[in-house]
Order: sequence, then structure tokens, then C-alpha cells
Amino acid sequence: MNGELKPFLALLLFGNIENLILAAQGVAAAVNPLGLAVLSFCAVFCWLLIGTFGTRFAMKYARYINFIGGLAIFILGVQAIMGAIPGMLAFFH
Repeated sequence: MNGELKPFLALLLFGNIENLILAAQGVAAAVNPLGLAVLSFCAVFCWLLIGTFGTRFAMKYARYINFIGGLAIFILGVQAIMGAIPGMLAFFH
């Protein structure tokens, strides 16, 4: 692995988990899967461009970026869980 990208490895890993969480939220909300796929592809392509052209600039801020990205992933995970709790409680009654 390229040494320049190594500080962002955890963010890449957890970013993929975030994509799975967001996809699950889309399915739970009965969103059109084709529209969700197109929007997801656009978001991934934008992040690819930002990552490709912004990596050199962002290297000095890698710690902050990892923290903010991890915090965002954590918040989205908590939001997904909180949204699923009423349905889980209704299942057990």
C-alpha cells in the first residue's frame, strides 16, 4: 500500500461500513433502489475526485479528517439504530 494513503486506511474501511448503513436506511425507507444506486455512484465518484486531487493537500490534516470522518460514521450508525428500534420493539410484542 502506498505510504501516503496509509493514514486514511481506517477511514476507507469505516467509510465502506457507512455506505452499507446508508443503503440499509434507504431500503428501510422504501427508496427507489435505482435512484439510490445512481445517487450512491455519484457520491462515490465525487469522493474519488476529491480524494485523488485533494490527498496531497489533506495529508497535514489527516488526524482531523480521520476524527471527523469517524465521528460522522458513528453518528450515522447511532441514527440508523435509533430509527430501527421502534420496529424491533414492535416485532417482539
